[in-house]
Amino acid sequence: MSSLRKEQLISAFKQLGLYLQQPDEALIATLNSASNANAWFTASELNKAVKAIAEMLDEQDLAQWFETVEVTKTPKTVGLILAGNIPLVGFHDVMCVLATGNIALIKLSSSDNKLLPFLLNRLCDILPELKDHIVYTEQLKNFDAVIATGSNNTSRYFEYYFGKVPNIIRRNRNSVAIITGKESKAEIAQLGHDILDYFGMGCRSISKIFIPKGYDIKYFFEPLEQYQDIINHFKYNNNYDYNKSIYLVNLQTHYDNGFLLLKEDEGLSSPLAVLYYETYNDVKEVAEKLAQQEEQIQCIVSNTPVQNLQVLPFGQSQHPKLWDYADHVNTIAFLNGLGIRD
Repeated sequence: MSSLRKEQLISAFKQLGLYLQQPDEALIATLNSASNANAWFTASELNKAVKAIAEMLDEQDLAQWFETVEVTKTPKTVGLILAGNIPLVGFHDVMCVLATGNIALIKLSSSDNKLLPFLLNRLCDILPELKDHIVYTEQLKNFDAVIATGSNNTSRYFEYYFGKVPNIIRRNRNSVAIITGKESKAEIAQLGHDILDYFGMGCRSISKIFIPKGYDIKYFFEPLEQYQDIINHFKYNNNYDYNKSIYLVNLQTHYDNGFLLLKEDEGLSSPLAVLYYETYNDVKEVAEKLAQQEEQIQCIVSNTPVQNLQVLPFGQSQHPKLWDYADHVNTIAFLNGLGIRD
């Protein structure tokens, strides 16, 4: 196995990013295949995912990110159990393993098993040396470390089976937004992407908003009308109808704009087609509450700075940078450290 060099890897990922900006017939055919295999992976959502990866592989960002990367000369085999809730959600983990010169032992999600292998094949066309660093498997065996993504339930299973090797085990996380009431219609419309892109199924999807007491919900709902076509997706519509019927039968107070239900709830994880909300008197209350729930939160969006909290502007939660690590665990630092454990 030939050693990989950092300059080679930067160039290869840059070229992959450029390729994704100009989809050819082979990529378009794969997108169609992925859409046919998974009803949640519509053409528009797949295109959003491809565009987000292309943005992530920005030349300047790659150069900056690779400054933190150590390319090992003694590759370790890193088992990857990938999620499939949104398209290409496992790409970044695979990229981290390859960028550090290690071997990615990949267990694909059955929900997302077409597009990622296509992209990795394309990457190997660009840099053939990577072929020896990518292995697919149905069951993880003979690995030196594991990165596993799942639910709170599967995480206990992962901890039992993988607890004896270096690991990153991810659980459920949710994302939230803070509204001050001073936002323009255009800003709330941008927040709609954070809420409804990928049908709200990602850990970076907003599942709860915090609004000031006395806030008129029409100022939130009206700018979202441009997203109303989402209700035409049969699976999303089924979830909307089901949750609406539950709230009506149980006489639970809620708002309804015809495609999104808004319900007051202290929880973070709302059902599909439902957005939880909570009111506040002072944004400091929200900052304190979210600080206490840090382990359950993926990202926070707000167009106003909030004390002691890292926030993203509206419309950016689904556009992570290379250094926006899932669960705030630095995957590169973890992989860099594998050699130190020898």
